[in-house]
Amino acid sequence: MKETWRWFGPRDTVSLEQIAQAGATGVVTALHEIPAGEAWPIEAIQERKALIEAAGLEWAVVESVPLHNDIKTRSGDYRRHLDNYRESIRNLAQAGIHDICYNFMPVVDWTRTNLDYVLPNQSRALRFEMADFAAYDIHILQRPGAAEDYSADVQARAAERFGALSPQAREQLEKNIIAGLPGGEGSYDRDGIRAAIAQFIALGEEGLRANLFAFLNDVVPVAEEVGSRLCIHPDDPPFSLFGLPRVVSTADDARALLQAVPSKANGLTLCAGSYGSRSDNDLVQMAREFGPRIYFVHLRNVKREPDGSFYESDHLDGDNDMVGLVGALLDEETRRREQGSTLPAIAMRPDHGHLMGEEIGRPGINPGYSYVGRLKGLAELRGVIHTLSSLRS
Repeated sequence: MKETWRWFGPRDTVSLEQIAQAGATGVVTALHEIPAGEAWPIEAIQERKALIEAAGLEWAVVESVPLHNDIKTRSGDYRRHLDNYRESIRNLAQAGIHDICYNFMPVVDWTRTNLDYVLPNQSRALRFEMADFAAYDIHILQRPGAAEDYSADVQARAAERFGALSPQAREQLEKNIIAGLPGGEGSYDRDGIRAAIAQFIALGEEGLRANLFAFLNDVVPVAEEVGSRLCIHPDDPPFSLFGLPRVVSTADDARALLQAVPSKANGLTLCAGSYGSRSDNDLVQMAREFGPRIYFVHLRNVKREPDGSFYESDHLDGDNDMVGLVGALLDEETRRREQGSTLPAIAMRPDHGHLMGEEIGRPGINPGYSYVGRLKGLAELRGVIHTLSSLRS
């Protein structure tokens, strides 16, 4: 497997030199300064690639070329955005970059209610707390019909939680949920998010799924033409938020997507923390079933709670079988070698490390993307990979 590292560009608090020192050989990044829906110019791609290569690293995966909401709804200016997306695929391929991660989450990108959850050892993690989310949805956003989407127990805890929140805490909760996170399309105000939610609820799950398949039919031929691979990231968390449809949350979702567009250019990003936030997703089985179409992997772990809440645990100390998952992915790489595949090694990155040590309180660190926390995760995962590889040799 190829060790990679998420980097948010020249303004990232983690430098390319530090990435090289961590032992990663690949960089996962994007041109975050370009708005969703606009084409990525070849000159900008080449400039960023040259910067990465000057540090002795490879731009291994694009994460992400974001999709404008018009594409997801097949409305507005979506045809122009599709043309721009196809142009971006071609320009990236011209620069030698062929693996492209994207997602089809409506309205909000990856969502947490607490970006500074204090663990027993005083390090900080990302957390999704169902009662807090319901408190925001029902009592702050006041989405019509929101209460109906939660159990009576969650509604009661949400009301209690809302009553205990200070005005400052309510503002922080809203910021955590809708202010936009790295890789997202941007932030909404309250009226904006209500309108966007209503549009996607009207579209429904089958409508959103049909639009995803239509998008793939629009762009996969270009990816095939230039030898590129699209790797869809699952919903995070993998269940409905705000009553919105979700179509990349389960093994059945992944199966339907790969069957609908059977091209090898249509692939998956296996995010262990996203799929693994549901107890009914068997990550090891998914890796074995979908292995031939898995081109990119996020390795992180979670501790799940019965009501759907979870927090991001140490990489090897969560509810997901990380050792079994890595073993299944190594088996897939062996299968590819034995069949003479020309695919590169599966790119993996340690996702969402804890904030710890001197980085606690340091400004500018993207939530979940501390240096030391990810370095710890990478070292642990590297040990697993090395051990399992040695046992197979």
